[in-house]
Amino acid sequence: MKFRMLTGASVLTAALIVSGCSSGSDDAAGDGAGGTSELTVWLMRDSVSAAFQKEFATAFAADHPDIHLKIQIQEWDGIGQKVTAALAGNDAPDVIEVGNTQVAQYAQSGGLLDLSDRRSDLGGDTWLKGLAEPGAWEGKQYGIPYYAANRVVVYRKDLFQRAGVDPAAVKTRDQWLAATEKLNKGDQQGIYLTGQTWYALAGFIWDEGGDLAVQRDGRWQGALDTPGALAGMEFYRRLQALGKGPKDADEANPPQAEVMAKGKVAQIIATPGGANVVTEQNPRLKGKLGFFPIPGKSADKPGAVFTGGSDLVIPAASRHQDAAYTFVKELTGDTWQKKLALAMSYVPNKTSLASAVASDPGAAAMAVGAAQGHATPNTPGWAAVEAENPIKDYMTAVLTGGDLEREAAKTSEEITRAMNDAS
Repeated sequence: MKFRMLTGASVLTAALIVSGCSSGSDDAAGDGAGGTSELTVWLMRDSVSAAFQKEFATAFAADHPDIHLKIQIQEWDGIGQKVTAALAGNDAPDVIEVGNTQVAQYAQSGGLLDLSDRRSDLGGDTWLKGLAEPGAWEGKQYGIPYYAANRVVVYRKDLFQRAGVDPAAVKTRDQWLAATEKLNKGDQQGIYLTGQTWYALAGFIWDEGGDLAVQRDGRWQGALDTPGALAGMEFYRRLQALGKGPKDADEANPPQAEVMAKGKVAQIIATPGGANVVTEQNPRLKGKLGFFPIPGKSADKPGAVFTGGSDLVIPAASRHQDAAYTFVKELTGDTWQKKLALAMSYVPNKTSLASAVASDPGAAAMAVGAAQGHATPNTPGWAAVEAENPIKDYMTAVLTGGDLEREAAKTSEEITRAMNDAS
């Protein structure tokens, strides 16, 4: 899954870079003059800036004059159907950026190239788990980790100081609760956390050793009624009560950054890009926002987080698979990963590169959390769960007085049905 953190990235059109939303059927047809490979790449809107795209394409052309690179920018809306159609045809692009949780459904169709034998060459031993695991399907690696993003705590420095709370000392979930309770005074919310911020709930569940769903005897089953998942929901209930977030809405309704911008919220759980939205809405808060990783159960390990981001895949129908692999290796290699992380405030695809974002407070906090990154259940059936999203209704039911165990059991049954009906 891709976090849409950025806005306003322009699209370049140059000799090496062709942007747009065409299928690539003409651009990728055959080799160019002199044996040059015409390599068509689909990257998603706002995943890279125009400046980064130009820098990479220029360097790639210099290093690989035999590959004529055409980068086409795609829109997230409707991309699933477009990729599915491309993989089923004979005119697929050569490389596609896909959300990390989408790889399984594309791999299941048989339309992706198996890159398992390239893991070592690509530094797979240090890939972020939250990108690498969903990039695999039935023991084979199809998606190559591209970049990651995850949620952190965005907080008001001035409100923390006024309350006598040192954010550097908030290392455990118990310390987090105590600090948030101090901050939750009068019309000031200790935290703005809506009742249906289910990705945050998932992190608390993973912290407790639970999961959203598990596979038993070849069949997926909802797991919200397991002890770990119940403990995660109980923590969510305690934290959510230390603010005035609506219990029947998610973080987009209303946008939580806009709520924080009104000046009465001490913390939100968001990607660091959310801080930019806050200060755009309220310039008086510029310089007053900070970041720290979501705390874990113990001080020695940060909280688990959902790792969003993208993988790169090579369609089996690509007519330039060697050139496609060269592109993937370059863009996911250490040199360009460091540049990408700094340019876009992303987390690099390898744990060994976390220091590359040390100078960016938001990205640095993300990188710490990314080491404890997880993904949603790695199966095409999970898309059906997210389409219905009974987890949101479950959270609202519990937060408004419903019996925790009964609601968890009911929702687990709904997850089981959705996942297996879709398979």
